[in-house]
Amino acid sequence: MNFQEAESYLFSLGNEVETMKLGLENITTLLAALGNPQNNYKKVQVAGTNGKGSVCAFLDSICREADIRTGLYTSPHLVSITERVKIDGEDIGEDKFAHLASGVRETSESLVTNGKLERVPTYFEQITAIALLAFAEYRVELAILETGLGGRYDAVTAAKAEIAAITRIDLDHQEYLGETIEEIAAEKAAIVHERSSVVIGRQSEPALKVILDHCRNVGVKPNFQIYHPWMVLPNDSETVTVETTRNIYSDISLGLKGKHQIENAETAMNTVQSLKYDLGLDIESTGAIPQGLEKARHPGRLEYIGRFLLDGAHNPAGARALAAYLQDSVSEPITMIFGAMREKAVGEIAAILWPLADKVILTRPSNSRGLHADELFQAVPGSFDAVKLVKTQTADEAIEMARANTLEKGVIVVTGSLYLVGEVRGLLNNK
Repeated sequence: MNFQEAESYLFSLGNEVETMKLGLENITTLLAALGNPQNNYKKVQVAGTNGKGSVCAFLDSICREADIRTGLYTSPHLVSITERVKIDGEDIGEDKFAHLASGVRETSESLVTNGKLERVPTYFEQITAIALLAFAEYRVELAILETGLGGRYDAVTAAKAEIAAITRIDLDHQEYLGETIEEIAAEKAAIVHERSSVVIGRQSEPALKVILDHCRNVGVKPNFQIYHPWMVLPNDSETVTVETTRNIYSDISLGLKGKHQIENAETAMNTVQSLKYDLGLDIESTGAIPQGLEKARHPGRLEYIGRFLLDGAHNPAGARALAAYLQDSVSEPITMIFGAMREKAVGEIAAILWPLADKVILTRPSNSRGLHADELFQAVPGSFDAVKLVKTQTADEAIEMARANTLEKGVIVVTGSLYLVGEVRGLLNNK
């Protein structure tokens, strides 16, 4: 298959959330048939509700500054599927992606034909296999793996990473993970196995208790933060102080915007220390941490493209982080382009974000799970002036409407869904 054929084949397997199959049997069998490529390098798996992508970005940047050859696997992609698999900070090439996808498809179909699997592995399972195979072929020293959804049955968990990092846990994907913080925490804590080292980011008390109980059950002593609020307040507009379990770093510049990134940097830095003490990768002594933190980038998360500010806040916790940034850092008039997926807490997100905008333009992301503008309209907060709402059919139409309705010095915020952010990002970069 060439790249277009590989992409079409993977998309034909269905939406990665709607066609998700809980369980590790398929991915484990597939990886074994591929020679268990994940056993050729060291691995960090990052799970959590919010912040896991940022922790991955910080960690990858720090490691590359220390001249450690990295592989980075994240999801979802914004514009091209190749964004999900990075080698030393660069997207895997289309030709290489197609070559690996062809091999994974052939192996998957052969397993079904031979009766070793009942069904062809899913979209996410096959892309996970592509990534793990790519990292082996490129001989990375460390693979940084972002969990897709949950943890216990996520395909990434089959790699059995030596280090597990868990970012802050909040309510999201309740239809798959459970209705309470405790239930969701249990699913995410399940990435911890008896041979792993564990880094726990800041958590609510109920989530932390669940995670610590799981660690005790599997015989693992975790590395986790005791909260000292004075240690994480910004020193000024340019630098911050970041505390880890072993050190305090002052006058640090972060490449990712927002105060919430301080705790993500903290989790990444604790993971760097775990790499040293648990896996023998001494990054701290290279002086790479400050440079890595400053150079880190995470597209689609508080990312400016001209007057557009893109942030994929798709749950209440993400919405609160975006709202805090807008209140602290944006003084210009705001026009908001908003789209969301089904089964999201749209009403709660809308109540947090929409009042911050002078105008809210509703649109549907180009995704089978995307809500139409008429459906989004049903989420209007009780005290919100519906006159400020505009309904559009497509992201392209929403962009043009925003440009026409935003003052010259105004900011256009695109949010509610990473799928919408990716679509808008692609449109902006092609104009």
